[in-house]
Amino acid sequence: MDQVKTGALIKQLRLNCGLTQKQLAESLNVSDKAVSKWECGNGCPDVSLLSELSEIFGTDVQTLLSGRIDKNESEKGNMKKLKFYVCRECGNIITATSETAVTCCGNKLAPLEPVKAEGTDMLSTEDLGGEWFISSDHEMKKEHYISFVAYVTDSSAMVFKQYPEWNLQVTLPFYKSGRLVWYCTQHGLFYQDIRRTSGIQKE
Repeated sequence: MDQVKTGALIKQLRLNCGLTQKQLAESLNVSDKAVSKWECGNGCPDVSLLSELSEIFGTDVQTLLSGRIDKNESEKGNMKKLKFYVCRECGNIITATSETAVTCCGNKLAPLEPVKAEGTDMLSTEDLGGEWFISSDHEMKKEHYISFVAYVTDSSAMVFKQYPEWNLQVTLPFYKSGRLVWYCTQHGLFYQDIRRTSGIQKE
């Protein structure tokens, strides 16, 4: 183990997960000074902690030991890069954190490219002081509706299936910021970013 490379990787993975040194230390029952020491390359975690570290970061022990992330592994760090596949035949929704071969109903599926929602295409978001309430006036008929809404943060993703004749209303656990991704059966995949401070983030 190259403690300098491993330390730099621990810091990168910790930041990707949105954790402070203190939070990571508490999860491992060590001091935040120990975490700081690892990240500065002045020491390395005890072997007994590597398995727990890999679970926290969603990686594997070998990656921590090597001190580097391969292409597919690097894409796991930010769930906002999650790829969505939708089968036109059955409506099946498939997600992947990196490039992969996906088939459904005998057809090879390509990852959908999300378009940033603007104006009336945007979903309505309301901060309920502990939850996000998401709604829309989008048409919800069999021939034209939003089939799913996903809420994606750097480290997690939740998918909410929608059906024709339903009013689109979704209540989400509260996070300071995240990304909404949804699929319209006629117009494709859209996204918008939301933040607590301003409701809908303008970019």
